[in-house]
Amino acid sequence: MAEHSKRLPAHEQLFICTGGGPGVMEAANRGAHEAGALSVGLNIALPHEQNHNPYISPTLSFKFHYFALRKMHFMIRAKALVAFPGGFGTLDELFEILTLIQTQKAEPVPVVLFGRDYWSRLINFPMLMEEGLISPEDLELFTMVDTPQAAWNTIQNFYRLGEAEQF
Repeated sequence: MAEHSKRLPAHEQLFICTGGGPGVMEAANRGAHEAGALSVGLNIALPHEQNHNPYISPTLSFKFHYFALRKMHFMIRAKALVAFPGGFGTLDELFEILTLIQTQKAEPVPVVLFGRDYWSRLINFPMLMEEGLISPEDLELFTMVDTPQAAWNTIQNFYRLGEAEQF
């Protein structure tokens, strides 16, 4: 995404934005950094001392005290959500954005769940549909993928960014 966006005018560029922590978040910020692109980190003050990772663009590193404010800033700016295996925070953010899209309180964005096996074991989406708790159309609010290329293709297809670029 960083490579794709570098070639676009500033008003059309997409940016990597993460929770600013270690692991997958750090990897995403590092990828943008190594591609020469800006990246955003929306960190949260936690008792476990989560610090921002070193690959966030210094002027785009923010620290929040409240999850709700952090989530709001992310959601009003996000053009896509790629959720990797995670815990309560990941689930909170995922379900919040799916609910806002489902209830038409937010514009649709591609929601990509990375790791089909993980998400299929964690959440029984077909059972939720069978029980009438979500509608069949709600299963179209997200896409499960297993490769970075499939995630990027999902975002490109959603926005009709042209031929799917390979990397």
